[in-house]
Amino acid sequence: MAIVTIIKKDTYFDSVTLMSLSTKANKIEGVKQVAILMGTEKNKETLKNVGLYTKESSNANPGDVMILVESELEECSEIIEKVEEILIKKEKPELNKETKFSSINGAMKKFSDRSLAIISVPGQYAFREAKKALNSDLNVMIFSDNVSIEEELILKKLAHEKGLLVMGPDCGTAIINAKGLCFANNVKKGNIGIVAASGTGAQEVSVRIHDFKGGISQLIGTGGRDLSEEIGGIMMLDGLYALNEDENTEVIVLLSKPPAMSVASKIYEAVKNIKKPVVICFIGGNYEKDLASHVYFEKTTKEAALKAVILSGVDENTINKHSLNLPLIEEVKLKLNEEQKYIRGLFCGGTICEEVFQLIKEKHKNVYSNIAKNEENKLKDVNVSKDHTLIDFGDDEFTKGKPHPMIDPSLRIERFIKEACNKEVGVIILDFILGYGSHPDPVEVMLPFIRQSKIKAKEQGRHLEILAFVLGTENDPQNFNMQVQKLLDEGVTIASSSVNTGLLSRGFVEKRCENA
Repeated sequence: MAIVTIIKKDTYFDSVTLMSLSTKANKIEGVKQVAILMGTEKNKETLKNVGLYTKESSNANPGDVMILVESELEECSEIIEKVEEILIKKEKPELNKETKFSSINGAMKKFSDRSLAIISVPGQYAFREAKKALNSDLNVMIFSDNVSIEEELILKKLAHEKGLLVMGPDCGTAIINAKGLCFANNVKKGNIGIVAASGTGAQEVSVRIHDFKGGISQLIGTGGRDLSEEIGGIMMLDGLYALNEDENTEVIVLLSKPPAMSVASKIYEAVKNIKKPVVICFIGGNYEKDLASHVYFEKTTKEAALKAVILSGVDENTINKHSLNLPLIEEVKLKLNEEQKYIRGLFCGGTICEEVFQLIKEKHKNVYSNIAKNEENKLKDVNVSKDHTLIDFGDDEFTKGKPHPMIDPSLRIERFIKEACNKEVGVIILDFILGYGSHPDPVEVMLPFIRQSKIKAKEQGRHLEILAFVLGTENDPQNFNMQVQKLLDEGVTIASSSVNTGLLSRGFVEKRCENA
């Protein structure tokens, strides 16, 4: 019985779609077995296990679709036709309000006025799709993570040569001409432009600007590795120049974790020649003082947002800066017993985790995280907490083959239950990130576990302080006020910003950690 092999070059479908297509194809009369898979080594092993592996399939690349058909009939050309018809229908759907395409080329043929492509496929396929988009003169936003740094450099060099932007890889947030892309918040339109190498950091700055009565003109994400030595800040610099020419932008904010020193030097040199005020916030980094009269260095996201809003023309006297609640710190200190020494931070947002980490580290040396840059503070095993531990559940090690925790919080819930049972833990920090693309009701998912953990702690004669930061605006689809109220109803303390989250948490345990 012959096995017919068809290889569709440079064609991508996700695994769920391919399973569905295989199921349909296996219902065709006369078929003994059909497999429709991407050409990965793992899938080739699967073919061997089910007896469908062929010489032709061994030559397939990870970016190719393999179709293997085993028929009960000697002549199976009609069956092959029907199998291919199923695939063609998927590739060319009926056009409607929610038209979906399985390739860049398919979308290009339909839309002539396109200017940007969002790539959200597994990392091993993202490079190919992004390159296609760039060669079609499209700006690109790569939501996908797990793309190699070598591929990122190739894409960004190509984009720079063509005068295009590559936002990403692993770029979660952008706002282009008032249109939020991927994980973006519904913020006011205004005259402040942001170039950010951090997704949730960009969300935090944009939301603080909104909160401080300012507005956003553009928000250009670069991906977290753009300011590394290898990439050289290509998109941070191109984004800076783009905002300098943008007629809707009057103030520019540059945001990142600390860049490589050589890249920082490039940026400092570039901003000298920018015509507009520039606010630079490299969280946890060093700054070059007195660079130019129109360049301002700010230590935190909150300070950067405030400075940008004031520079944009908002009267500082009208801004509610949400000062730190010092009496609250003393109140919580009294509730914690002598054994409760430590903070555990369980974050969806990497930059929020980084900023809180830096603020706690100013007071306490024994702070550990999976995203710490120096080995001294790097968590050796992400599954085992040590002293003050802060975890970014959006880091690549947690998202391989899994949705981002802003969509699926299951891993964070597991860790929360574990940390809440630890009698040495006094404070657990949780961030809840609202906006487009995020979980429709992130607080509700956590409430049963918050409630249960507080009851259990009380039964054991201890107070468990849960500190929550809800990142969002009153215009976001999740209803900001309702999310906050749900937490308040369960006795959760609310921080008004990423910065205040760090300051409050370190203050709550300060008395017990002075000698730690």
